[in-house]
Amino acid sequence: MKSRSQEQSLSDSRELDRSHDPLTGSVIDEGELFTVSYRPEGLDRLVQQTNFSKKELQILYRGFKNECPNGVVNEETFKSIYSQFFPQGDSSTYAHFLFDAFDSQNNGAVNFEDFVISLSIILRGSTADKLAWAFNLYDINKDGCITREEMTDIVTSIYDMMGKYTYPCINDSDAKEHVDNFFRKMDQNKDGVVTIDEFLESCQKDENIIQSMMMFDNVI
Repeated sequence: MKSRSQEQSLSDSRELDRSHDPLTGSVIDEGELFTVSYRPEGLDRLVQQTNFSKKELQILYRGFKNECPNGVVNEETFKSIYSQFFPQGDSSTYAHFLFDAFDSQNNGAVNFEDFVISLSIILRGSTADKLAWAFNLYDINKDGCITREEMTDIVTSIYDMMGKYTYPCINDSDAKEHVDNFFRKMDQNKDGVVTIDEFLESCQKDENIIQSMMMFDNVI
Protein backbone atom coordinates (compact mmCIF):
# COMPACT_ATOMS: atom_id res chain seq x y z
CA MET A 1 0.00 0.00 0.00
CA LYS A 2 1.29 3.43 -0.93
CA SER A 3 1.73 5.99 1.79
CA ARG A 4 0.04 9.40 1.55
CA SER A 5 3.40 11.04 0.87
CA GLN A 6 4.11 8.60 -1.96
CA GLU A 7 0.71 9.31 -3.54
CA GLN A 8 1.28 13.06 -3.26
CA SER A 9 4.73 12.68 -4.79
CA LEU A 10 3.28 10.78 -7.75
CA SER A 11 0.56 13.41 -8.18
CA ASP A 12 3.09 16.23 -8.08
CA SER A 13 5.37 14.54 -10.60
CA ARG A 14 2.53 14.02 -13.06
CA GLU A 15 1.56 17.67 -12.77
CA LEU A 16 5.14 18.80 -13.27
CA ASP A 17 5.71 16.73 -16.40
CA ARG A 18 2.21 17.67 -17.64
CA SER A 19 1.34 14.01 -18.17
CA HIS A 20 -1.64 14.05 -15.82
CA ASP A 21 -4.99 15.32 -17.09
CA PRO A 22 -6.44 17.49 -14.28
CA LEU A 23 -10.00 17.13 -15.51
CA THR A 24 -10.35 13.51 -16.53
CA GLY A 25 -7.82 12.17 -14.02
CA SER A 26 -6.18 10.09 -16.73
CA VAL A 27 -2.52 9.85 -17.62
CA ILE A 28 -1.72 11.18 -21.09
CA ASP A 29 0.58 9.02 -23.15
CA GLU A 30 3.85 10.46 -24.37
CA GLY A 31 2.70 10.76 -27.98
CA GLU A 32 -0.30 12.87 -27.03
CA LEU A 33 1.85 15.28 -25.06
CA PHE A 34 3.45 16.50 -28.28
CA THR A 35 0.06 17.48 -29.74
CA VAL A 36 -1.35 19.24 -26.67
CA SER A 37 -0.45 22.92 -26.64
CA TYR A 38 -2.77 23.96 -23.82
CA ARG A 39 -3.67 22.36 -20.50
CA PRO A 40 -6.71 23.52 -18.51
CA GLU A 41 -6.75 24.64 -14.91
CA GLY A 42 -7.63 22.16 -12.16
CA LEU A 43 -11.07 20.65 -11.87
CA ASP A 44 -11.84 22.10 -8.44
CA ARG A 45 -11.18 25.63 -9.66
CA LEU A 46 -13.58 25.20 -12.60
CA VAL A 47 -16.24 23.79 -10.29
CA GLN A 48 -15.99 27.05 -8.32
CA GLN A 49 -16.07 29.22 -11.47
CA THR A 50 -19.03 27.49 -13.13
CA ASN A 51 -22.37 25.92 -12.29
CA PHE A 52 -21.25 22.47 -13.45
CA SER A 53 -20.39 19.47 -11.30
CA LYS A 54 -17.06 17.64 -11.55
CA LYS A 55 -18.73 14.84 -13.51
CA GLU A 56 -20.30 17.27 -15.98
CA LEU A 57 -17.00 19.10 -16.47
CA GLN A 58 -15.20 15.84 -17.20
CA ILE A 59 -17.82 14.93 -19.83
CA LEU A 60 -17.60 18.39 -21.41
CA TYR A 61 -13.81 18.28 -21.42
CA ARG A 62 -13.69 14.92 -23.17
CA GLY A 63 -16.02 16.28 -25.85
CA PHE A 64 -13.97 19.45 -26.19
CA LYS A 65 -10.72 17.50 -26.53
CA ASN A 66 -12.33 15.25 -29.12
CA GLU A 67 -13.08 18.27 -31.31
CA CYS A 68 -9.95 20.23 -30.35
CA PRO A 69 -7.12 17.81 -29.49
CA ASN A 70 -4.59 20.61 -28.93
CA GLY A 71 -6.77 22.17 -26.23
CA VAL A 72 -7.77 25.38 -28.05
CA VAL A 73 -10.04 26.25 -30.96
CA ASN A 74 -9.35 29.07 -33.40
CA GLU A 75 -12.03 31.01 -35.24
CA GLU A 76 -11.92 29.01 -38.47
CA THR A 77 -12.34 25.72 -36.61
CA PHE A 78 -15.13 27.24 -34.53
CA LYS A 79 -16.92 28.35 -37.70
CA SER A 80 -16.50 24.92 -39.25
CA ILE A 81 -17.99 23.17 -36.20
CA TYR A 82 -20.84 25.68 -35.91
CA SER A 83 -21.75 25.41 -39.61
CA GLN A 84 -22.64 21.75 -39.10
CA PHE A 85 -25.68 22.84 -37.08
CA PHE A 86 -26.95 25.17 -39.82
CA PRO A 87 -26.25 23.45 -43.16
CA GLN A 88 -29.15 25.25 -44.84
CA GLY A 89 -27.63 28.72 -44.41
CA ASP A 90 -24.43 30.71 -43.99
CA SER A 91 -23.53 30.78 -40.30
CA SER A 92 -20.01 32.23 -40.73
CA THR A 93 -20.81 35.82 -39.72
CA TYR A 94 -22.87 34.90 -36.67
CA ALA A 95 -20.23 32.34 -35.68
CA HIS A 96 -17.64 35.14 -35.88
CA PHE A 97 -19.66 37.24 -33.41
CA LEU A 98 -20.23 34.22 -31.18
CA PHE A 99 -16.54 33.33 -31.22
CA ASP A 100 -15.66 36.86 -30.09
CA ALA A 101 -18.09 36.50 -27.19
CA PHE A 102 -16.46 33.21 -26.12
CA ASP A 103 -12.93 34.58 -26.62
CA SER A 104 -12.78 36.30 -23.23
CA GLN A 105 -9.06 37.06 -23.51
CA ASN A 106 -9.41 38.50 -27.02
CA ASN A 107 -6.42 36.48 -28.25
CA GLY A 108 -8.00 34.73 -31.21
CA ALA A 109 -8.39 31.39 -29.44
CA VAL A 110 -10.99 29.79 -27.19
CA ASN A 111 -9.66 27.40 -24.56
CA PHE A 112 -11.67 25.03 -22.39
CA GLU A 113 -12.07 27.58 -19.58
CA ASP A 114 -13.41 30.20 -22.02
CA PHE A 115 -15.82 27.67 -23.45
CA VAL A 116 -17.13 26.16 -20.23
CA ILE A 117 -17.48 29.46 -18.33
CA SER A 118 -19.61 30.94 -21.12
CA LEU A 119 -21.58 27.71 -21.47
CA SER A 120 -22.25 27.73 -17.74
CA ILE A 121 -23.72 31.23 -18.00
CA ILE A 122 -25.83 30.35 -21.03
CA LEU A 123 -27.19 27.12 -19.55
CA ARG A 124 -27.10 27.60 -15.78
CA GLY A 125 -26.58 31.31 -15.12
CA SER A 126 -29.03 33.68 -13.49
CA THR A 127 -31.33 35.66 -15.78
CA ALA A 128 -29.20 38.77 -15.22
CA ASP A 129 -26.00 36.88 -16.09
CA LYS A 130 -27.53 35.44 -19.26
CA LEU A 131 -28.76 38.86 -20.35
CA ALA A 132 -25.35 40.42 -19.66
CA TRP A 133 -23.71 37.71 -21.78
CA ALA A 134 -26.20 38.35 -24.60
CA PHE A 135 -25.49 42.09 -24.38
CA ASN A 136 -21.78 41.41 -24.74
CA LEU A 137 -22.53 39.34 -27.85
CA TYR A 138 -24.58 42.14 -29.44
CA ASP A 139 -22.06 44.84 -28.43
CA ILE A 140 -19.74 43.92 -31.28
CA ASN A 141 -16.99 46.47 -30.63
CA LYS A 142 -17.29 46.07 -26.82
CA ASP A 143 -17.67 49.79 -26.13
CA GLY A 144 -20.51 49.35 -23.66
CA CYS A 145 -23.48 50.12 -25.90
CA ILE A 146 -25.37 48.58 -28.81
CA THR A 147 -25.78 50.72 -31.92
CA ARG A 148 -28.27 50.29 -34.75
CA GLU A 149 -25.43 49.21 -37.02
CA GLU A 150 -24.33 46.50 -34.58
CA MET A 151 -27.86 45.19 -34.11
CA THR A 152 -28.44 45.21 -37.87
CA ASP A 153 -25.26 43.15 -38.35
CA ILE A 154 -26.37 40.67 -35.68
CA VAL A 155 -29.91 40.29 -37.02
CA THR A 156 -28.71 39.99 -40.63
CA SER A 157 -26.19 37.31 -39.62
CA ILE A 158 -28.98 35.34 -37.90
CA TYR A 159 -31.17 35.54 -40.99
CA ASP A 160 -28.23 34.42 -43.16
CA MET A 161 -27.64 31.52 -40.81
CA MET A 162 -31.27 30.39 -41.01
CA GLY A 163 -31.10 30.27 -44.80
CA LYS A 164 -33.22 31.43 -47.73
CA TYR A 165 -35.71 28.58 -47.40
CA THR A 166 -36.87 29.46 -43.91
CA TYR A 167 -40.63 29.35 -43.43
CA PRO A 168 -42.16 31.87 -43.39
CA CYS A 169 -39.83 33.44 -45.94
CA ILE A 170 -37.58 36.23 -44.71
CA ASN A 171 -37.79 39.50 -46.63
CA ASP A 172 -35.06 42.13 -46.96
CA SER A 173 -37.16 44.53 -44.88
CA ASP A 174 -37.49 42.08 -41.97
CA ALA A 175 -34.04 42.86 -40.54
CA LYS A 176 -34.75 46.61 -40.43
CA GLU A 177 -38.15 46.00 -38.83
CA HIS A 178 -36.58 43.75 -36.21
CA VAL A 179 -33.94 46.37 -35.36
CA ASP A 180 -36.58 49.14 -35.24
CA ASN A 181 -38.64 47.08 -32.78
CA PHE A 182 -35.54 46.37 -30.68
CA PHE A 183 -34.69 50.07 -30.34
CA ARG A 184 -38.31 51.07 -29.80
CA LYS A 185 -38.40 48.74 -26.81
CA MET A 186 -34.84 49.08 -25.46
CA ASP A 187 -33.66 52.65 -26.18
CA GLN A 188 -35.45 54.27 -23.27
CA ASN A 189 -33.90 57.74 -23.55
CA LYS A 190 -34.03 57.72 -27.37
CA ASP A 191 -30.35 58.62 -27.83
CA GLY A 192 -29.77 56.08 -30.59
CA VAL A 193 -27.83 53.51 -28.54
CA VAL A 194 -28.80 50.87 -25.99
CA THR A 195 -26.76 50.66 -22.78
CA ILE A 196 -26.42 47.61 -20.56
CA ASP A 197 -28.76 49.16 -17.97
CA GLU A 198 -31.43 49.87 -20.59
CA PHE A 199 -31.04 46.37 -22.00
CA LEU A 200 -31.30 44.62 -18.63
CA GLU A 201 -34.25 46.71 -17.45
CA SER A 202 -36.22 46.29 -20.68
CA CYS A 203 -35.57 42.55 -20.96
CA GLN A 204 -36.46 41.85 -17.35
CA LYS A 205 -39.86 43.46 -17.93
CA ASP A 206 -40.57 41.23 -20.93
CA GLU A 207 -42.02 37.86 -19.91
CA ASN A 208 -41.30 36.32 -23.34
CA ILE A 209 -37.60 37.19 -23.06
CA ILE A 210 -37.42 35.83 -19.51
CA GLN A 211 -39.01 32.56 -20.61
CA SER A 212 -36.56 32.23 -23.49
CA MET A 213 -33.67 32.81 -21.08
CA MET A 214 -34.88 29.84 -19.02
CA MET A 215 -35.32 27.53 -22.02
CA PHE A 216 -31.93 25.84 -21.69
CA ASP A 217 -31.83 25.52 -17.89
CA ASN A 218 -30.42 22.14 -16.87
CA VAL A 219 -30.14 20.97 -20.47
CA ILE A 220 -27.00 18.98 -19.60
